[in-house]
Amino acid sequence: MKLLRRGNPGESDQATQPDPATPSAGTAGKGRPTPKRREAESRRRGPVAPAPMTGKEARARRKAARGTKEERRKASAARREASAERRARMLAGDQKYLLARDQGPVRAFVRDIVDARRNLAGLFMPIALGMIMTMFLSPQIQSIVSLAMFVLLLFMIIEGVVLGRIVNNKVRQRFPDATDRPFSLGWYAFVRATQLRRMRAPKPRVQRGAAV
Repeated sequence: MKLLRRGNPGESDQATQPDPATPSAGTAGKGRPTPKRREAESRRRGPVAPAPMTGKEARARRKAARGTKEERRKASAARREASAERRARMLAGDQKYLLARDQGPVRAFVRDIVDARRNLAGLFMPIALGMIMTMFLSPQIQSIVSLAMFVLLLFMIIEGVVLGRIVNNKVRQRFPDATDRPFSLGWYAFVRATQLRRMRAPKPRVQRGAAV
């Protein structure tokens, strides 16, 4: 009489179930490796021109890429025109074209305060250049010129401090919610005051002596 051997109950189940890691006979693979990202992008862009074989061919390709002389001239003229238009709008005070330091109603108000005043700081550079030229022409008065420049610089610093206080007081009255730091506004006003009126950017929009 044959004895039937009893095995592990789960052994027969494991033997009958297929391994999920093993591909079944009915599942067909791609049959090719997955293309790299660079290869896929190059296929979408189309065929790539072969590299130039000679220096002459490379120069010809660069010349063709630049376009004709007339096209380059027109492109250069268009860039100059766009640059001139941006500068004109910036000088006119257009917020879209202003530098970050000049943007906002607070900075525009500070510029108006400075432009409405007669600032001694704006005369520092012309006076300093005149003194230096005088010192070279006549070395005997070098000590006098140096003392005069020191006094002028001292007055310039005092005027900068006074101007900073005036600007901050008026800004607090006009814009009580302004978050600009007092030193930043004072320095901004001082730097603009040291510039000649015709060289200021943006251009002044108020006359000297105007009420701001």
